[in-house]
Amino acid sequence: MAYVHEPYWLGHDGDYLKTLLLFFDGIAVTVPDYMKDAPLSADPVLAQPLSEHGLLEQLSPESLVDESATETLVEALVELITAGAFKNLDTNAAFVELSGSRLGTYGHRGLAKFLLAELEERGLAKPSEDGVSVPLHPEVRAFVLITLPQILRKSAESIGLALHPISGRPRQVQALLNLLNVDTLPSVGHIVAADLEQVTLDLATVPLDEVLDFRDAHGEAYRTYARNLRRFVRDLGPLDDADREAALLDRRDELADAADDLRRQARKAWRRPLASFSLGIAGSAVTLAGGNVPGAMIGAAAAIVGLGRRSEPGSAYSYLFQAQAKLATARGSR
Repeated sequence: MAYVHEPYWLGHDGDYLKTLLLFFDGIAVTVPDYMKDAPLSADPVLAQPLSEHGLLEQLSPESLVDESATETLVEALVELITAGAFKNLDTNAAFVELSGSRLGTYGHRGLAKFLLAELEERGLAKPSEDGVSVPLHPEVRAFVLITLPQILRKSAESIGLALHPISGRPRQVQALLNLLNVDTLPSVGHIVAADLEQVTLDLATVPLDEVLDFRDAHGEAYRTYARNLRRFVRDLGPLDDADREAALLDRRDELADAADDLRRQARKAWRRPLASFSLGIAGSAVTLAGGNVPGAMIGAAAAIVGLGRRSEPGSAYSYLFQAQAKLATARGSR
């Protein structure tokens, strides 16, 4: 499932999800119980039919962010706080609310309270105004949103779901990576990135039924491409510099050839002027599920760019997508 960090989207802001359906089994969002079905009311035109087709999964942080997940998240944030990663943030920035359940208030209330006290002491969080959400500094909130799906993989797999984080905001995540470049935190594995590659056409303006028909016919090829991106991170991360450089060139050539085939396939099927759609990935051959939180945490936060029922057990990663502004007119179309 493509994991979208925010609990819902507004109107046409979610139209990109139609293209992502080619690469993933569906769309997953984490929606607190007090906001249940918010995606359906925020965008009934798309979210409602996605739900009816079984392509939209609303995950409850009240149950998924259990004691183990809370411990991992709190340890990661405390390591960052101790290392001074947040000390130069502008505490006058506009704070943004995040549900307390994502911070572990249901998984381990004591640890969550400790974490919030540490953040409040440093001006990075404010007391809850409604009893269910917490105003956080936007950079801290971004870190939680980006890291949480890496932590929740095992919990999600226990209910039959594999979460594959994806972002359309590289600048926001890159700013977070710059912040997390703290010398006192050990790194584990190498960060590996596959650049954004034009792989298909942006189907935002195409009716959902047509997208699903195309997906039925060609989806396996797109899902294979996405799986190969994950393997790119998993396989290359542990290699030494010399071997990794050689393997990197070979694997990128393979991905470029596969992307070219998918582009031709899309242009043949959609003989109309549509913008191009790019997908990439980045991450590290580590996991937040296996201990060594400081290094693994850095690997998860480093997942900046851009799918099966089991997530990759030995890597932390995220996809990045981008829809081009310029239209890509199909050859021979009128």
